Amino acid sequence: MKLIVQIPCYNEEQTLPETVADIPRQIDGIDQVEVLVIDDGSRDNTVQVARDIGVDHVIRNKRNIGLARSFRKGLDACLVRGADIIVNTDGDNQYAGADIPKLVQPILEGQADMVIGDRETNKIPHFSPLKKFLQYLGSGVVRKLAGIWVPDTVSGFRAFSREAAIRINVVSSFSYTIETVIQAGKRHLTVQSVAVRTNPKTRDSRLFKSIPHFVQNSLGTMVRMYAMYQPLRVFFYLGSVLTIIGILPIIRFLFFYLAGSGDGHLQSLLLGSVLVILGFITFMIGLVADLISFNRQLMEMTLERVRRMELDHFRTDATLGSDAVHKKE
Repeated sequence: MKLIVQIPCYNEEQTLPETVADIPRQIDGIDQVEVLVIDDGSRDNTVQVARDIGVDHVIRNKRNIGLARSFRKGLDACLVRGADIIVNTDGDNQYAGADIPKLVQPILEGQADMVIGDRETNKIPHFSPLKKFLQYLGSGVVRKLAGIWVPDTVSGFRAFSREAAIRINVVSSFSYTIETVIQAGKRHLTVQSVAVRTNPKTRDSRLFKSIPHFVQNSLGTMVRMYAMYQPLRVFFYLGSVLTIIGILPIIRFLFFYLAGSGDGHLQSLLLGSVLVILGFITFMIGLVADLISFNRQLMEMTLERVRRMELDHFRTDATLGSDAVHKKE
């Protein structure tokens, strides 16, 4: 059983040594623990520091491609290297690496496909009341959209089984946290949460410029992901709202028309008709989007099979290479 801890990094030369040093190399039920750093185009000495402190694997992005894409690249790299469990943590040493055994335990016991570390944000002293409220509200919305219970949906401290890592497809360029939770719920993966500790704050977040910026991008991700998996429901609601709003001015016109003064209220009829037509068009868009969604599901199934074939190929090549070395010896 191999565990690989992946650490997406962008200019983390100061905090990376402490982050790596905090990762336990001996865990009950795990035969081998390795560390993989994904350098997202850092402009400092992150790569050299990673090598100096003995990180097992370092992969580099030639330019900054963002956290979500680096996360996906890291998952692929871990799978190719034979990981049975993948743990993702941050390079700023936000999370306590000593909690990794607790994080992977539900996967080892076969009770979960993905485990998310609950930071218990209401207890974090450097979180402002506004940030705590937004985190609570946002997590509630994501739980509703995903249909699973996750107290801290934006926590980056999480563990994936090999199966979950193969099935997860990150398409967002902003952050993987919300997207992977919604995907896990819609793809019927078993998700659990465990309480984890956090270390003192080392720097401000580089993921977003301000709280409004974070809220805007998070809402966009929520809407996009939910519409991807439930397009008919989304467009049905939108079409229903437009149709109901359109019916109201039509009723108003009919009221005055039956009262004998409809000539002066044709604008109500025109407005209502336009809205009802827009509602009908929205319903039709929903049907088309639902058909596209079925096609996307077939493409995801194909992608999973291709990914499994590639990983089996890599594993076979690695086994043959090992056997050839033994024969030479």
